[in-house]
Amino acid sequence: MSQGNISILLGPKGYLWNRILTMKITDTISYLNKLSLFILFVAFSSASSAAAIAKSDILLHIATQCIDSSKVGYCSSCTLPRVDTQCGQALECKKTNEVWKLSSEYVAIRDIKMCGCNPTFIHGLALPRAVVTGVEDPDRPEAIWQFAWNAGLDRIEERSLALVVNPKSERTQNQLHVHILRLNDDARQNFAEYETAIINNLHHVWGIAEKIALEKRLNDYGILVSRYSADQFIVVVSKNSPEALFTKWRCN
Repeated sequence: MSQGNISILLGPKGYLWNRILTMKITDTISYLNKLSLFILFVAFSSASSAAAIAKSDILLHIATQCIDSSKVGYCSSCTLPRVDTQCGQALECKKTNEVWKLSSEYVAIRDIKMCGCNPTFIHGLALPRAVVTGVEDPDRPEAIWQFAWNAGLDRIEERSLALVVNPKSERTQNQLHVHILRLNDDARQNFAEYETAIINNLHHVWGIAEKIALEKRLNDYGILVSRYSADQFIVVVSKNSPEALFTKWRCN
């Protein structure tokens, strides 16, 4: 994006400037933060060297630069290309991404933790294809939970399937990602030690978890979703990482 294009967007008569003027203060702060991240990321992505990608932005890079292999310059702009593309790189697990499920808004991919593991070990990630930071982001999309659940059912038996988002303080990436993995064998008997809710569908997981967190005065929290019964789900809220507490998150 050229300096001229950015000026058109941000100048006194630009669309984004007018958008900002009509927003509430709290929404404006969130919007400006995302706008800054977007501009910096676009500027970075256009650079010839991709080696400078921050470790915390790897999933953001994959979600925005490495999913659509049909775009011009794909192999030069993506440092972790899809395993089903021909970008001239060795098809090593840790140097590629593997798409499990894809929509216009979300993508499910193999987690790097699967590399070097027995094929029976499953750990995936569902990501929004737009910029969303994590559990604390007011723009976190509710529909990602159903997308992640559907992706998980393709690879994990339903009774064992768990979806997890870690607290902000216990994650390494600045792009929202829902872990798709198996529960520990004793996980369900430990749910009673934590705050839970029983729900009929996955339409309002964020809102339900946030309500629990507010009631318990949790400023930072993680979320786990799994089956409770044939037609219900359980939501578990924890101040610590539900991934570490309840799931088979690594193969050794």
